[in-house]
Amino acid sequence: MHTLTETELKTLLNKKVAQFNTTSFIKKDPISIPHQFTDLKDIEIIAFLTATLAWGQRKTIIAKGEDLISRMGGAPYNFIMNHSDEDLKNLEGFKHRTFNDTDLLYFVDFFKRHYSKHDSLESAFIPEGGFKSIEDSLIYFEEEFFNHEIAPKRTKKHVATPARNSACKRLNMFLRWMVRKDANGVDFGIWKQIPMSELICPIDLHVERTARKLSLITRKPVDWQTAIELTESLKKLDKDDPVKYDYALFGLSLGEDITSL
Repeated sequence: MHTLTETELKTLLNKKVAQFNTTSFIKKDPISIPHQFTDLKDIEIIAFLTATLAWGQRKTIIAKGEDLISRMGGAPYNFIMNHSDEDLKNLEGFKHRTFNDTDLLYFVDFFKRHYSKHDSLESAFIPEGGFKSIEDSLIYFEEEFFNHEIAPKRTKKHVATPARNSACKRLNMFLRWMVRKDANGVDFGIWKQIPMSELICPIDLHVERTARKLSLITRKPVDWQTAIELTESLKKLDKDDPVKYDYALFGLSLGEDITSL
């Protein structure tokens, strides 16, 4: 393919954003799980859990999200705050890849401790002194999340942090869901302390492949710096809403031939 000019690239990606950033996208995407709820806390809890499980086939991720809702009696926040020891048995045997019920039970414990003191999960991402950057927020969150004597070591692999140079794909996707807001109704836009312009684009295998073909990234490893590089490239196309192009890169990864562009 010839190297696209910035104008050609923006035209292509905006076209794909328009195609995929629509409510018809929701049904077959993991974001459909939190869209079943209207209460802020229900949305946050099930969105965070679903995003944590977001690797593998979308169909499987959605099925696991539905399983979690069922195990929580259809009311995530109520389950978190009012469960009995007997209720916790409903979570036993849950598994998705390497995420299991040990991890899930700790997530539930963290949520209960957090919501006992705060009205929103957003505060767990806002360091003292206020928002500075997504990098600082993710480092702060991971430290807060595991700041407890019962935190299982095995669960650390399920909550990424830039401090370990992870690309933090699932957390960045979760933040996109919570922070990004437009008139299309896919992302929730229910958090107000993190600017949409500061979000970092989630980068998985499919997005990486497309981004390389479009020369949006050049770094060979897929790590935190690569996620930054991709986002900086996207900011040249839209500095106020760079992660909207997550839809475009995803759409272009669905088997379409972009080599002939």
